[in-house]
Amino acid sequence: MFSLEIDCAPDRRDLLIADLWERGVAGVVELTPSRVRAFFEDETGRDALLAAYPGASLREEEDRDWVGEAREMLQPMTVGERFFLVPEWRDDPAPPGRFRIAVNPGMAFGTGAHETTRLCIEALERYVRPGMDVLDVGTGSGILARAAKLLGARRVWACDVDPVAVEVARMGFIGSADAVKTAAADLVVANISPEAVVALAPDLLRVRRAGGVILASGFETHEIPVIERALGSPREVRTERTWALAVV
Repeated sequence: MFSLEIDCAPDRRDLLIADLWERGVAGVVELTPSRVRAFFEDETGRDALLAAYPGASLREEEDRDWVGEAREMLQPMTVGERFFLVPEWRDDPAPPGRFRIAVNPGMAFGTGAHETTRLCIEALERYVRPGMDVLDVGTGSGILARAAKLLGARRVWACDVDPVAVEVARMGFIGSADAVKTAAADLVVANISPEAVVALAPDLLRVRRAGGVILASGFETHEIPVIERALGSPREVRTERTWALAVV
């Protein structure tokens, strides 16, 4: 077995991890917010990986259960007031009064470990009302769509441009907000990059019904002015560490 140590921007970390799983990684450990170590079996093509990740450093690894150790890095967690997120290989029951969501870490963005996912779940707890129609743009692993359904949404649509994400989420369609009809949703949630929020802003606003809500995240606090210019002044901004969510 060998490993690659790869540097990346913190806001690209989860996308990097998803790409590593597509390339056959055996396990991933997040060393810092901007660095990961990815473990591969010996038969995996090293030259192709080094070409895909310029600047990555390769290290031969001793014979240890790296997959098991990587899995141990992700533990069950409570999020918000009503949710309990559990890696899909564990059978931990949810504490009383909490919804249990099993997650498939690494295959798509949205394990619950990232600050923006937690911000979105907490905002969904506040803004989803029974009977609402909800659109999850850039659904990733599907956590936010499932959370909205558990909170009582009548219909939940989920979309992602990544076919792997749609397969992992097991709901939704391959595509984005531009494929959704006007005024389709009472609540739109988009936990994506700031660039994607800005690019999709006209469609996010278009698909939101009158009096509806947009929950936009995936950006850092210093990028809030950019999001405001694209979506308008938020009624609320939530933050965790350097990350932010805007309620529009």
